[in-house]
Amino acid sequence: MEDTGHVFKTQLLAGRTALVTGGSSGIGKGIAALLHRLGAQVHIVGRDAQKLQAARQELGAIEVHAADVRDHAATQEVVRKVAAAQGRIDILVNNAAGNFHCPFEQLTPNGWKAVIDIDLNGTFNYCHAAFEALKASPWGGRVVNITLAQGVSGWPGSAHAASAKAGVTALTRSLAIEWGPHGIRVNNILPGPIGDTEGVKRLYEERGLAEKELERLCLDKFGTTGDIAQSVAFLCSEAGGFITGCDMTVDGGRWLKRAWV
Repeated sequence: MEDTGHVFKTQLLAGRTALVTGGSSGIGKGIAALLHRLGAQVHIVGRDAQKLQAARQELGAIEVHAADVRDHAATQEVVRKVAAAQGRIDILVNNAAGNFHCPFEQLTPNGWKAVIDIDLNGTFNYCHAAFEALKASPWGGRVVNITLAQGVSGWPGSAHAASAKAGVTALTRSLAIEWGPHGIRVNNILPGPIGDTEGVKRLYEERGLAEKELERLCLDKFGTTGDIAQSVAFLCSEAGGFITGCDMTVDGGRWLKRAWV
């Protein structure tokens, strides 16, 4: 995993408590790693206990919680444990997501529901459960939702994921307005194709579409988990103190150049 901690000053986020969903692999693990290197006490959530323990061994002094983001009661218990241990939650990163390529006419109700439950309902669950703990942050709570530009443009073969992420984007806007008076900033990060993730492997590389996807970028390379992690760190630092309800697009210019045909 790329080490990007040197970009920021040492202990930039010292004293903060961060909770990252989907934190045992991919983008989530990259975010957790950087927040930890910048001094935050990091808690990660995932469904696979073995992956969580592997992430803990790799990243060091982080806390892990085996739970399903679709389970509201389990979400409440994770938040309760983190808040009880740390006194508050300063940073919440809703990163857990599910997706698979499937033409819409072949998509089953269960397939649709599975992605909506993870991406949209999972984000609702953690935001809903964490409100009081975020309000207690002396720095002002920060919520970063990992979504995508295709929630606006559409995403052939991933209508379920695009629809779920469009819901997350609307939720972000609404919470930025509602929670602003409590000092809580709520923003989206919209990643492009991130090369060191299972998503790019399954959606593009295994389907022989990697070169075509690269042609859709202004920059001639896929991003890294470190690119997304640095954006999260920026929004969660004092530099992001006057930013809320916004989209930070980190996609190598794909939103400008993308062509589906």
